[in-house]
Amino acid sequence: MAEALAESGYAQGLGRAFGGALIFSFPLLMTMEMWELGLNMSRLRLALFLALGCPLVLGLVFYAGFRKVDGRTDDLLDGLAALTVGFVVSASMLCLLGVIDIQDPFHLNVGKVALQAIPAAMGAVLARKQLAGTGSGKGEDDHPASYRGELFLMVAGALFLAFNVAPTEEMVLIAYLMEPLHSVALVVISLLLLHLLVFRLGFAGEEAHEGHLRAFWDFTLPGFGIALLISLYVLWTFGRLDGLAPAEIVSTMIVLGLPASFGAALARLVV
Repeated sequence: MAEALAESGYAQGLGRAFGGALIFSFPLLMTMEMWELGLNMSRLRLALFLALGCPLVLGLVFYAGFRKVDGRTDDLLDGLAALTVGFVVSASMLCLLGVIDIQDPFHLNVGKVALQAIPAAMGAVLARKQLAGTGSGKGEDDHPASYRGELFLMVAGALFLAFNVAPTEEMVLIAYLMEPLHSVALVVISLLLLHLLVFRLGFAGEEAHEGHLRAFWDFTLPGFGIALLISLYVLWTFGRLDGLAPAEIVSTMIVLGLPASFGAALARLVV
């Protein structure tokens, strides 16, 4: 009986994982720039993205797995399951949309699928909290985040949101249209909004803060730095910085830093 219940619970969690992967990856699956990047981007950059993305997914499982588990071994197995779900959902949806064809060269199809698989796997991991009822999520009560854990979640949140807009040409276009004063204003707004969200969302250790100033130094500034670094990395991965002057690179990084900052701050809501 217990074994049957365990199997039923796993099947339910796996079903949520597929649903989460599909929901979270839909914007990217239907973005033409992502299809082109899967074909043309450097295989070294793609391999590096997968090498960094897989441990990120495994880390997210610790805080927000798609089912409730006990022990690190189960976390590892669920992380591998989430990655498998990400690849399966990406491949099947791209086939359904006619983006890939089994008659195309294998390496071309692999590039398209692999690029989509990591955000889909992240969606699979986060499905438990977002798609399950109250009290069924594997959230903060199971694995409270330490300070370094909070920073890790900021990395995941910044990457996820930045990844949804970084492939578009608008990032470079907006940076081209902006004047230096716009860039400064965007940095100030990003910091302000990030700080307000961080201070209000109950980040770990907030009870030890002595008001906004301590939260600003402990979370807002590191969070904004994370957002900028993630923006720089994602833009480089997608080749959006190729051929740009240093000033243009900084401007484009600041533009993407705004949604990345939102992602860093809102990671606590999602996870």
